[in-house]
Amino acid sequence: MPTRKSPRKGSLQFWPRKRARKFLPSTNWDAINSGKNLKGFICYKAGMASAYVKDNTPDSMTNGKGIVIPITILECPPIKIFSIRFYKDKKVIKEILSEGLDKELKKKVKIPRKKGKKIEDIKQEDYDDVRVIIYSQVKKTGIKKTPDLIEVGLKGSVEEKINFIKENLGKDISALDVFEKNQVVDLRGLTKGKGFSGPVKRFGITLKSHKSEKGRRRPGSIGPWHPARVTFRVPMAGQLGMFTRVIYNNKIIDMGKAEDKFKNIKNFGDIKTDYIIVYGSI
Repeated sequence: MPTRKSPRKGSLQFWPRKRARKFLPSTNWDAINSGKNLKGFICYKAGMASAYVKDNTPDSMTNGKGIVIPITILECPPIKIFSIRFYKDKKVIKEILSEGLDKELKKKVKIPRKKGKKIEDIKQEDYDDVRVIIYSQVKKTGIKKTPDLIEVGLKGSVEEKINFIKENLGKDISALDVFEKNQVVDLRGLTKGKGFSGPVKRFGITLKSHKSEKGRRRPGSIGPWHPARVTFRVPMAGQLGMFTRVIYNNKIIDMGKAEDKFKNIKNFGDIKTDYIIVYGSI
């Protein structure tokens, strides 16, 4: 006889299963201590491939031998500083826009015509933390979209943060200046959107018998008579994909400038700017 018990279909780790509010997820920058200067960067997934590398894992059966591993290729166009935010007791007290912003930003945000204050006009006693809002220069890639903006934290003391901002204000910041080879990073992003899906595809429930009434791809029981409501644990049809997810501890295998290394990537095209190769799938 078949077993009468089985694990529930579908994970309850993520709930509710609904579309993400925005494309770039929020991040708690105070909990991140890695990085040279910027604690984050904006990258775009180009695709996946396989690489033949030497295994350096200690106590591994293949230590010192060549193995094939999955890799993910990310294109990282240079970013620029959009504005500087000054914080006091974790509240924004002042924001200063950078000068010489790209014209593509007008499609994304409304840029004021009047010139605001400068960094020197704000006293250091008035704030205790500084962050920057960066935007990606998507025009340098083959992707047709408006620039993405996100707030990113900085590493170091307040004085070191101000010096970094003054040195890079209005300049291109490369991913090669932020990350290092063999560094372990966390990746945040969205899954591929699949729209409205049924419970079989969404949760992986088993198809009912071919003689069952009212459909085979529907859930059997959606709950008891009382409590007189349907709980969130019941596998129902709804949104699948475009969820916010975080993948921790991804090792950077290689990084550098494209220089015609990656061409004709399926559903992406050519990589024209900097690239980062990460171990595993994203």
